[in-house]
Amino acid sequence: MVSRTSDRLPVYDYRQGDGPVLVFLHYWGGSARTWQPVLDRLPGRAALTVDLRGWGRSRELPGPYTLEQFAHDTAAVVADAGVTDYLLVGHSMGGKVAQLAASARPDGLAGLVLVAPGPAKPAATVTPEYREGLAHAYDSDESTAAARDAVLTATALSDETKAQIVADSRACGEEARLEWPLHGIAEDITSAARGIDVPVLVVAGEHDRVEPAGVLRDNLLPYLARARMTVLPRSGHLLPLEAPDELAQLLEDGWHRRPHGPALSGGAGIRGARR
Repeated sequence: MVSRTSDRLPVYDYRQGDGPVLVFLHYWGGSARTWQPVLDRLPGRAALTVDLRGWGRSRELPGPYTLEQFAHDTAAVVADAGVTDYLLVGHSMGGKVAQLAASARPDGLAGLVLVAPGPAKPAATVTPEYREGLAHAYDSDESTAAARDAVLTATALSDETKAQIVADSRACGEEARLEWPLHGIAEDITSAARGIDVPVLVVAGEHDRVEPAGVLRDNLLPYLARARMTVLPRSGHLLPLEAPDELAQLLEDGWHRRPHGPALSGGAGIRGARR
């Protein structure tokens, strides 16, 4: 794994291997290392993980910290790494960024994996009051741990992983931390989503309280022309940390190269849902 840093691009790690390259974008509060459990289960795959602008090792980069800027950064990082055949894999906020990045129809993009993504159309529950409360979720270590245990996860995690979630959520500047809850989460990108022309796999967690499967069916799938959806059992919102085995298997399945047929079912207990 080679790390690349500059004074203009987010920090990213690029691992060469079999393609297409998996380009991972993290959630609001995450970092490149959020994806490490998935990467560990894909030892031969080429992968690129990013600390988005304002977060983790990229926290000192100046703003703006908008979804549009993140999408621009994603394209710039892919170009800087010399990647020409890739899948975008975006989680939560990173999933909404991935939609915007894919809507530009970049050369080399083979498919899109949206993991518990922010939907193209904001849910009805995303009220000004909700957004104001969300903006304070990472105010302290204590509030972050409470959000982790009561809202973000539905499965038992190791103490090390739980500590990582708190540390990553706090490793940002205030402007970057506030942009998503106050603005990005409420941005309607349905026009952009309609422009995506590659196969899309939407992955939901059965017990996700942040982006429930029902919201993704209603507020995302109708705007994607070539999408299918699968629901992972027992999991909450932090699927890269709660269900890395299942996610790695989905990424290995080659779904984007097959004819667009029935939804994935992935094995016992995993339910598929097709538009």
